[in-house]
Amino acid sequence: MKTRVKICGITRLEDAQVAVQAGADALGFVFYPPSPRAVTPAVAGSIVRQLPAFVTATGLFVNAAADEVNRVLEQVPLDLLQFHGDESPEFCESFGRPYIKALRMQPGVDIAALANSYTGARGILLDAYVAGVPGGTGQTFDWNAIPSSLAKALILAGGLDVDNVAHAIGQVQPWAVDVSGGVEADKGIKDAAKVRAFICAAHYGNAR
Repeated sequence: MKTRVKICGITRLEDAQVAVQAGADALGFVFYPPSPRAVTPAVAGSIVRQLPAFVTATGLFVNAAADEVNRVLEQVPLDLLQFHGDESPEFCESFGRPYIKALRMQPGVDIAALANSYTGARGILLDAYVAGVPGGTGQTFDWNAIPSSLAKALILAGGLDVDNVAHAIGQVQPWAVDVSGGVEADKGIKDAAKVRAFICAAHYGNAR
């Protein structure tokens, strides 16, 4: 089975085009102002409207107010919402849009039970836990700690790059992988060669 690839933290049209041409299945746009990869709805909307069919435009939010999410939805034709904070299942489902829920692999948390409470989610994204940082840490976590009882499609994130993504896929067998910092030249600026190599490694097991 082909592992899907999401390139997150897109801030420029040229980076989106490189990712799409390399075979990315989804692009992520960060609507979280503290992030160095944050993008305005106006910029994201312009990029999304130039994407070809069958590329999933995903909007990432972190504990945003409902009216903030709705303002973005008015300006950006998103296909999928990604909630990366402490949002409840009810909040995630209140927008009537497909969504995925990101969970951090925090010690002492029953990840399987938490994940399975998001019954309406299209997938569960698992990321590394770093106190005070909701995501984009560039750190991996112990893949052996991933529960086998997840009821939803698994999206693997956290510290993935060209060198480890094939191994990660071989071990975890996720539905999809999500990368941001691992394919960057600088925060929010993608490295075209790294993007191509990452997607090739994810699809074919090497970065040829």
